[in-house]
Amino acid sequence: MTAQHSTADPGGRASSGRGPLPVPYDPELEPGLAACRSLIERIPLRADTILANRDHFATLVPPVEAAIGTRPVVFEHLTVPGPDGAPDLELTVLRPRAGARDAPGVYGIHGGGMVLGNRFFGLAGLVEDVVTFGAVAVTVEYRLAPEHPAPAAAEDCYAGLVWFARNAASLGVDPARILVSGASAGGGLSAAVALMARDRGGPPLAGQILDCPMIDDRNTTVSSHQYDGIGIWDRTTNDTGWDALLGPDRGTDAVSPYAAPSRARDLSGLPPAYISVGAAEVFRDEAVDYATRIWATGGQAELQVWAGGYHGFSGFSPDTEVSRAAVAARESWMRRVLGATGRSG
Repeated sequence: MTAQHSTADPGGRASSGRGPLPVPYDPELEPGLAACRSLIERIPLRADTILANRDHFATLVPPVEAAIGTRPVVFEHLTVPGPDGAPDLELTVLRPRAGARDAPGVYGIHGGGMVLGNRFFGLAGLVEDVVTFGAVAVTVEYRLAPEHPAPAAAEDCYAGLVWFARNAASLGVDPARILVSGASAGGGLSAAVALMARDRGGPPLAGQILDCPMIDDRNTTVSSHQYDGIGIWDRTTNDTGWDALLGPDRGTDAVSPYAAPSRARDLSGLPPAYISVGAAEVFRDEAVDYATRIWATGGQAELQVWAGGYHGFSGFSPDTEVSRAAVAARESWMRRVLGATGRSG
């Protein structure tokens, strides 16, 4: 999909008064975007189509064996205690086939707009972290909205992190080198987990990777209006996800920062953040604002805004110049934060 061009005033609004002009997509990314839309958005995501979308989405997520392929990685499924009074959690642990000792740990939280997906969505990226950094990765199955509204997902993710940190030694992980990582809803939940760990005196984190994070329920930024009916995970779809998670509390002062991290009044004392987002997507402005507010406290944040990038572009258009640059930037940050040289697999 190619963005249409028209004249705009200095505030970025189209002369027709229809709203702010969308940033054009990188032409090299457009085939991947079109393929992604035809595959994922067959059923528009609305409140009454969440279950149908969930069933369709499940057919698109490969099993762990397929995600690993021939890579030198082994896996194990575990059941561990969930939050107090809640069901147990299902986790999958990925390790180097050759074993791990004092390895970095990556706690992965899947995306899906708070309503879709499972712990195997995006697993290929964690497999690459295991191979590249000799890391041990854990991915968590959290409860989805609307059946389980906030704070269920965040509490599940935090409980899984606590288990990971407590069992770091037996997993061959250096507890001082655990980071949390996620994209989209997973990025929002990663930010929430970092806030929870800070506020609850929980596991110290070496860093947080927030890729195109879903962190602000208000959906009022310029970028949220630019991508209304355009691209994937547009403004209306974003409304669906937040409505499912928060119900009537959405947009009110009752929303917890553990549900929508942008609501946090204090972003001090957080682990170093890597925040990556496309310039051509709904979440651009809230991601930039989150990084800016971390810097304002004297905190560490690396912000990458990729020109022409659509939501999730590096995963859906991996063989493009901008996607290769995005992957390289993330790996560079990980090497610096984890003190790991990295290795090829």
